[in-house]
Amino acid sequence: MRSPAHRALLATLVAALVAAAVVAWWTADRWLPHAGPWTEQAWKKITRPGPGTLPPGKQRAAPAHAAAAGASQPVAPQPRKCVKDGRTTYTDQPCPKGTQELPVDGAVTSLPRAQ
Repeated sequence: MRSPAHRALLATLVAALVAAAVVAWWTADRWLPHAGPWTEQAWKKITRPGPGTLPPGKQRAAPAHAAAAGASQPVAPQPRKCVKDGRTTYTDQPCPKGTQELPVDGAVTSLPRAQ
């Protein structure tokens, strides 16, 4: 069994925790908007740790050829917007003669396959 002093201490701690929970719930509308972004960031870091969170001895260095690998791949063609007589055509080739090339506003989601 526990001594009366020990039981009183535990009861006081439980009462303090319950009181703190009630106060936090009661005032949540004041502090929750400020703590929301921080809690989301902390939750993402806890549940999806990245390579920077590994201990120093466990981190793997990127291979030297990894940086050069991206340079050998061909660059994706840039979309072009060609306008002639009110008709708009999107292509990844130079615009045909007689058309006006305009900047592409927004995002183009698909282009015809290169032949």
